[in-house]
Amino acid sequence: MTRRIPGAPMPDVVRHALRARQHPARAVECPHCGAHPHRPCTTISGRRRLPQPHPKRIAAWARSVACCPTCQVEPGIPCHLNGRQLPGGSVHARRYTEAETSV
Repeated sequence: MTRRIPGAPMPDVVRHALRARQHPARAVECPHCGAHPHRPCTTISGRRRLPQPHPKRIAAWARSVACCPTCQVEPGIPCHLNGRQLPGGSVHARRYTEAETSV
């Protein structure tokens, strides 16, 4: 029986670089299906893994990493239109673009 010797802890920057083939939205928890960070989204029953993250997960990722050029809010703050939060926790299209360029 062979024992695996644990290596040094891996910095988050290196960990994300090694996971480059995955969508960057997998770095956050999915608000739709409840998938943990770095795990694939599943159907609500949890029986099937989906190849792409849910749209709500992508919106949550964009909200957490990018400033919105449309409504001028910082990362972590929901987008708004005329002082009201966008329905369903969605974000402006320009925020998606900003998040993709920040990766």
